Amino acid sequence: MKWCRFQNGDHASYGIIEGSNVIEVSGSPFDRYTRTSNRKPLSSVKLLVPVIPPTFYAAGINFREHVTEMAHKRGEEPKFPPAADVGYRANNALVAHDEAIVVPKDATEVFQYEGELVAVIGKKCKKVSEADALDYVLGYTIGNDVSERTWQRGDRTLWRAKNTDTFKPMGPWIETEGVDPENCDVQIRLNGKFISKYSMSGAIFGVRQFISRMSQYLTLYPGDVLWMGTDGAPENMKDGDVCEIEIEGIGVLRNPVKWEK
Repeated sequence: MKWCRFQNGDHASYGIIEGSNVIEVSGSPFDRYTRTSNRKPLSSVKLLVPVIPPTFYAAGINFREHVTEMAHKRGEEPKFPPAADVGYRANNALVAHDEAIVVPKDATEVFQYEGELVAVIGKKCKKVSEADALDYVLGYTIGNDVSERTWQRGDRTLWRAKNTDTFKPMGPWIETEGVDPENCDVQIRLNGKFISKYSMSGAIFGVRQFISRMSQYLTLYPGDVLWMGTDGAPENMKDGDVCEIEIEGIGVLRNPVKWEK
């Protein structure tokens, strides 16, 4: 099943996508819901961020090639995480499929994408085992962990390098079936040109490990999201570029880049 949020008049509604149509629901995928009689062509509605998370988690450093590439750029030896440690991102940075990534005019040219699998928590989760962890996932969507690397290196925290408004595209919907979080492929394209591809099988820690470890200390709630990190060496994006992140079994997240003048 594909769940989305879409603009319906002056308010947001959850919907179920079936074929080329979206059916409005009363309620949400995290609670009871009923289908309404309101059915619209998907092409006629504006998709919104598929969920506004109570808490926005990010796995961050989670792929060996990415850790190695970033360390070499800093002139350092790579240091791999010994455990599934998680960080946080800010909801203000979220934007939907097809919305612009707006870059502040004082940003540098070292401005990059990070295509990531996103796990969406479906029910309250505390002290679960790795074996049971995926039972608490509603489904999966796509994230682009946009990063300004000069700020990332120079600031004491990631407050603007990762969390500037519009730096976290997410969508286009939540897919609840047919996604293998341990082995699906993630592909990145810029302006329609293939750039790179990696498999989630290369993650140092998978969704199971993160959810189980996090839940020993934190209570995860319905709608929380966990971004799973990226692999490889991302390239710079510039004004006018269009970045597409495609994940097997989910679809494509597409966003244009717009530099402030």
